Amino acid sequence: MTNLRASIIGAGSAVFSLRIVSDFCKIPELSGSEIVLMDIDERRLENIFLMANELTKFFGANIKFKKTTSLEEAVDGCDFVINTALAGGHEYLDMIRSIGEKYGYYRGIDAQNMNFVTDYLNLTNWNQLTLFLKIANLIEAKSPNAWYLQAANPVLEGTTLISTKTSVKMVGFCHGHYSVEILAELVGVSDYEWQVAGVNHGIWLTKFKTKEGRDLYQEIDKYSDQPHKPKTPFDDQLSPVAWDMYRTYGLFPIGDSVRNSTWKYHRDLETKKKWYGEPWGGADSELGWDWYKQQLNAVVSMIEQFAYIIRKGGSILEAKDEVIRTNPQASEEWKKLMNDLLEPTKLSREQHVPFIESVVTGKRQRFVVNVLNNGKIKGLDDDIAVEVCAYVSGEKFEFEESHLPERIVNFYLKPRTILAKQALEIFLTKNIKLLEELLERDPRTKNSSQVKKVLNELVPVMIKEAKKVENQT
Repeated sequence: MTNLRASIIGAGSAVFSLRIVSDFCKIPELSGSEIVLMDIDERRLENIFLMANELTKFFGANIKFKKTTSLEEAVDGCDFVINTALAGGHEYLDMIRSIGEKYGYYRGIDAQNMNFVTDYLNLTNWNQLTLFLKIANLIEAKSPNAWYLQAANPVLEGTTLISTKTSVKMVGFCHGHYSVEILAELVGVSDYEWQVAGVNHGIWLTKFKTKEGRDLYQEIDKYSDQPHKPKTPFDDQLSPVAWDMYRTYGLFPIGDSVRNSTWKYHRDLETKKKWYGEPWGGADSELGWDWYKQQLNAVVSMIEQFAYIIRKGGSILEAKDEVIRTNPQASEEWKKLMNDLLEPTKLSREQHVPFIESVVTGKRQRFVVNVLNNGKIKGLDDDIAVEVCAYVSGEKFEFEESHLPERIVNFYLKPRTILAKQALEIFLTKNIKLLEELLERDPRTKNSSQVKKVLNELVPVMIKEAKKVENQT
């Protein structure tokens, strides 16, 4: 039994939070933990608090929960702080993007080479970066030995910022590496060895072979010309983009790396449709993102209904069945989510709780982690976060040696990490001239007047939203 205290910042992100809560319930070594759920949206916070308690009852787990709208209270005395919060929510993303498009910047000014993921703002997200620093500073003051587990985007910029500007123990996580399984299914293998390396949303398949040592890249090549019909906007691992990037760079891009490509694939909606497939043109087109928000709203609605049924005395199984029965639009993914949550032996595949288990118990497990480079990828600066494979036991990290071609380092990773450093310098110095300089180089910019106009409208919003985060308690 352990007496650890962990907090989830932005716990109103219910699907993620339920996965984390479920994982805590399923790992006996973490019995006795206290989990603090924190969000400024009291309604969503109450829902996740209610469902978290029901999950513990369902599993008979010894887990205690607290809820709070206070960031300071959530961090105080914690051993682990998991941050999944999106400052300003999707409303802020939509507002920033619409301002950019108003002045001719398709999909907003944050859409740049190797950074087209729609909720991965790095130039205009002063509010989000302010929140990251605020949490880290509170950890230093209130829980100096705690681990800060970054889940919220932008993970590359966030992990770099916290790791270079504070003394907090920091690691970032993403789940894009699971897309390796799509390639394994493509070539018909279930038992194989793999490795990825790069930066968050920019990772590459550096090892893919059978247990006997046969290189599975040779098998991948056989499928390069097969047609691609996406099932959802996010179904892009085998899209024409991925194959074109593979032919260009020499290794296969994995997960959101396929979305974080170059202008070649993103100039307009028709270009996106050509490369990512009809009818949406990928997750980061106006059509693809509208689809995502509709799905998200449907999930939020179902979670409301789920919590309502439990609040009225229904069991967790009754609530699950009723939500599915009364929501014909409930996707297979939702059904799978609920079934996985309630399966006692199946973890969510989010890495955060297994990482906590490894740190607390010393159990040696393999993770894909975001940490400062410090020589892990040759050719990149030491003070930039990279995403690599590592075994963790206690607080010991055993990093796997990875080999990325110079072409990927020079043509993809260096430009992406330079953009991250530029975005962080602009945030830290609030030097608008630097932001102007970036936009002057943007292929969508026609003249300097366009740059002045878009920033005259954007910057006051960025400052206002950052101050709002600073002033929240």
